[in-house]
This record gives sequence, C-alpha cells and structure tokens, in this order.
Amino acid sequence: MQPWIKRTALAAGVLAAVITGSLGATILVSDSKMQRTVHIPSHPIALKNDADSIARGRYLYQTKGCADCHGNDGGGHVFVDDPETGMRVSGANISGSSQSRVFRYQADDWDRTIRHGVKPDGTPLIFMPSEDFARLSDPDLEDLVAYVRQLPAVNTQPAQWQLPLPVRVLYALGVVQDSAAKIDHSLPPQPAIPAAVTVEYGEYLAQSCKGCHGPHLTGGAIPGAPPAWPAAADLTPGEQGALMHYPDVESFRAMLRSGRRPDGSAISNVMPFAALAQMNDTDSAALFLYLKTLPPVVASNR
Repeated sequence: MQPWIKRTALAAGVLAAVITGSLGATILVSDSKMQRTVHIPSHPIALKNDADSIARGRYLYQTKGCADCHGNDGGGHVFVDDPETGMRVSGANISGSSQSRVFRYQADDWDRTIRHGVKPDGTPLIFMPSEDFARLSDPDLEDLVAYVRQLPAVNTQPAQWQLPLPVRVLYALGVVQDSAAKIDHSLPPQPAIPAAVTVEYGEYLAQSCKGCHGPHLTGGAIPGAPPAWPAAADLTPGEQGALMHYPDVESFRAMLRSGRRPDGSAISNVMPFAALAQMNDTDSAALFLYLKTLPPVVASNR
C-alpha cells in the first residue's frame, strides 16, 4: 500500500472516530438534559367537579389545542409523523384509564405539568407545550383539569416519541429547548381576567400563540419543528404582517373557522384550526383587538 493511501486511510479512521465520539457525547448530553431535575415551587390547585367548571374546561380543552395531542377522548393522538426525518410523536393518554399518564396525579402535579412542563418526578416533559399555558390563570387551569379528570377511561398504547439525530444534536446544543427551559418558573399564575372584548383579555388569550409565533408574535421558523413545516406568520399589523389581510373581526373570525385567507387560499394545516374554529365570538374578537394593538415590525425580531 502506498504511504499516501495509508495516511489517507488513517486520517479517515481518525475522523470517523472523532465524529462517532462527538455524536456519542452529544447523545449523552441530550439524555442528561432529558433526565435533569427541574425544581418547581408547589402550587396545588382546587380539584373541582361541578357542572359549570367542567363545561368551561371542555371549552378550554377544545380551543387550547389539547385534542391535537391527546385526542378528543383524551386517549392520545399522533401529532407528528414525518417519514422523511423519522420523527414521530404521540400525546399521552390522559383519560380516566388506569393506564393514563395522569391517573395518580395530585393537585400540584397538574400545575407542574401543564404550566411548567415538568413531570411529577421533576424531570422535563419533552413535547408538552407548557410555554403556551404558563400564564393560565388558576380558575382556567382548575376548570381545564375538572374536564380532563371526568373523561371516561380509554385504553391505548403508551405515548411515544422518536427524535431524529439532528434534533437530538440541536437539543443537546440548546438550539431546540423543552418547555421547562423556556419558562420563568418564578412567575406567579396570571390573575383571572374576565372574558370580554378587551385588549387585556385578548393579550391573555394570545399567550397560547407564542409557542409558534414567538414571544413578540412576529413569526419566524418554529424551533424544533419538522423541516417541512412553514415558518410561523408575523401576527403584527405591519406591512409584513398577516393581520393586514384582515381589516375587521369578521374576516379574522372567518379565517379561524375556515383555515382560509380572504382570497380563498388555504393556510398551512400546521395551524391548529380544529381548535381555533371553536373559539367563541368573544374570544376571537378579543384576540383580534389585541393583535391590532401590537407594534408593527418590518422584519421578524424573534
């Protein structure tokens, strides 16, 4: 064998070993982050079972997108299935079944899971979008839990998730974060805001939009989303914002309920239109009112 061939082969072997070692170290870092303990102050909520709380909780379950991950019956639902990348994620069973993830939940476990993205054992939930629920008021959280706790038992397969290697690498590097890493856990719950067509109530509702559209609702690439997903729209009323297409609340509400722009073109089904379509007139009007008050931007500052 020629010396240059030997040197090339040796270099290739060293490079392969370095890459293999780096990937191995990255996976170890990723696994360590997934198993870290996140300390959350105890904040037990009232466990209600009255009819009014359950009715309000049902509305919240439908309009906050809970069914997108957990199914209408709470039995779990596959919400990412991307054969090209190998990414597959399904939500946990949260029904009344003994197989349910929440079967033994205590009062403070609901707060820890929904508002903080942390399991009862203190480790982070990887796919729970708790940044959208972190500012949920106590009354709304209690009503949502009241509805979930009365769901009939559904026996299904355990929740599953498969992360492609690139996502594991990005997670290890902190480019992709779980919800627990995004939330300021020291903040108290949002005070209850009356449901009315006000800017304050609209701002409260818009918290659920920030997981995809960014903290300033200016849109951009959705962190950790499959490559095929489009960038989230800018929701500000500037020239670059999607809101310019909706001159009044009626056109905005029609979009939420149809998934189509005023010109008839379809918006990506990445948007949770199954949930948005069920928003009542008060909520959609309050959300529109708040979005119209946002400062317009020329480019995303996400």
